[in-house]
Amino acid sequence: MKNVFCIGELLIDFVAEKQGNDLSKATNFSKKAGGAPANVASAISKLEGNSYFIGCVGNDPFGTFLMNTLKNYRVDVSLAQRSNTFTTLAFVSLAEDGERDFVFSRGADKELTHDPNLKSRFKDQILHFGAATSFLGGQLEETYSRYFQEAILSDSFISFDPNFRTDLWKGTEDVFVQKCLPFIKKSHLCKFSLEEAQLISGKDNIEDACTYLHGLGTKIITVTLGGEGTYLSSPTHKKIIPSIKVNPVDTTGAGDAFIGCLLKQISQVKEVDTLFSESAILEKMVEQANKAGAITTMNYGAIESLPDQTQLDKA
Repeated sequence: MKNVFCIGELLIDFVAEKQGNDLSKATNFSKKAGGAPANVASAISKLEGNSYFIGCVGNDPFGTFLMNTLKNYRVDVSLAQRSNTFTTLAFVSLAEDGERDFVFSRGADKELTHDPNLKSRFKDQILHFGAATSFLGGQLEETYSRYFQEAILSDSFISFDPNFRTDLWKGTEDVFVQKCLPFIKKSHLCKFSLEEAQLISGKDNIEDACTYLHGLGTKIITVTLGGEGTYLSSPTHKKIIPSIKVNPVDTTGAGDAFIGCLLKQISQVKEVDTLFSESAILEKMVEQANKAGAITTMNYGAIESLPDQTQLDKA
């Protein structure tokens, strides 16, 4: 089984449950561990995969809480860093149907520095680039790009999730798109929401969007469609893979559960190149990943709602 290295932010989600998706009206918040790359690492480890988190949190009680949370879920945090900058915070307000409103208060995640000793550990492994804050400047953006180049040179399997957040890029969406393009060109697997696929491709039709994105270089594309399932696109195959029906209460982390489950399955494949032509194998993998995403929406908080293998098998 390959190791999966997840690079980016680990943060506190302050969640206002059942108070609508307008943060200006929320009054009560619960502390949850979050951050897309950390969620993905946790999803993999809860499904008995081997995951590493590479990111930075503050030398404060919130940072300690976050590190302990990942350790409790068997994520390897030996490559994570601590900073005197305060831990990054996100405030999330949830409506009854699980839809969200986000605001970030950025802190220590931007302080991640490059470790030149990691390149040798990336050889023939899996690297997942899925940080929402990775293109916002700071040391993280430079480090993120350097690890990406090292992953290419190390023959790693590369996964990319742009994790677009409207409030982070309002008015500068074109900058976000341009920063995503080099990653899409060199990644073996890209996971998009429908909004992201349309934004980056400039195409409204999902098939046209995937054709454009394949043209950039990526071989496998998954476009998550919420309750409808996932649109799977490879050079030889295009199909919507349906999901299971659930009553969602919190959609936070569903996409991370999806890609985490998919990467855990990929980590068990000896000849990864077969995925580019074996559509039946990919379909079964995406079907499982859809289940993981759906299960996650049934409870509050991302990491604690991620399914383990027993829950996934029962779904």
